Amino acid sequence: MRAFARFLSHDRTRADDLVQEAVVRALAARAQFDPETNLKAWVFTILRNLFYEQMRRRRREQAVLDEYGADAATGSPSGADSYQLSDLDRMLWQLPPLLREALMLVGAQGMSYDEAASICGIAIGTMKARVSRARSALIALRDSRGRD
Repeated sequence: MRAFARFLSHDRTRADDLVQEAVVRALAARAQFDPETNLKAWVFTILRNLFYEQMRRRRREQAVLDEYGADAATGSPSGADSYQLSDLDRMLWQLPPLLREALMLVGAQGMSYDEAASICGIAIGTMKARVSRARSALIALRDSRGRD
């Protein structure tokens, strides 16, 4: 496993971390393993999927960091951008905690409805409803501020 992880990552330290995490995931999911299949292939599939998952996450993180670096290079955000961000922040904190949590997980963190629902321990339909109500509430808050 370690050799395969090193082949994928080209980094000894990252490979060791990858193997460790794959073993942890395999142990956690051992009830899902079918004894009539190949254990080695199953664990290597977990390792490969974990590697690709980490690569996707790194790309997203790097894109955010690059964007942040570009903003920092051009100076602080304009007054209008800063005002909009602070206004959004104030509106988010006006939402009920359950709606705010749902919106932050799905909207800001980029999680799927299924992932967010499992984190909150609720049905996926409930998560979709909370996100929808949160978005509607934000629009209503925005519109009411526009009339003031």
